[in-house]
Amino acid sequence: MVSREQKRGVLHEKLQILRSVAHSHAEDDMSIISDASSYIKELKQKITKLNQEIASGQHAKVCQPLVSVEVLENGFLINVFMDKCIPGLLASILEAFDEIGLSVLEARATCTGSFRLQAVGEKVMSSSMRMQWSKQLFKQSRTVAQTS
Repeated sequence: MVSREQKRGVLHEKLQILRSVAHSHAEDDMSIISDASSYIKELKQKITKLNQEIASGQHAKVCQPLVSVEVLENGFLINVFMDKCIPGLLASILEAFDEIGLSVLEARATCTGSFRLQAVGEKVMSSSMRMQWSKQLFKQSRTVAQTS
């Protein structure tokens, strides 16, 4: 059988978890519950607002990637930046590399809030090749952004 003290201990533990999740600074149990209730209402309002944005199409604005291609002495440097990280973006960029026959020697990508890619290739790109790559990347990133 569980004693009252054990029940109180478990209840206190659960209230502390609730306090943490709700970002409450309250000390007494009723205030923690009240803060948690307010936090839940706030989350529900955010969900409603996001659902309304999605329904109205405002949330579906396509982010445009910033792409720069520099010709180096023995190759090229491609930089891609996008304000937000979209699932599948890196894969679509790598597909664009393959489709236009670019051989990448080194690449670095980060996705912490925004997306950044820096790639170094082994052959010099002509200006028409740079334009083709930029168009292909833009087209694929739009497709990925619209499906996300």
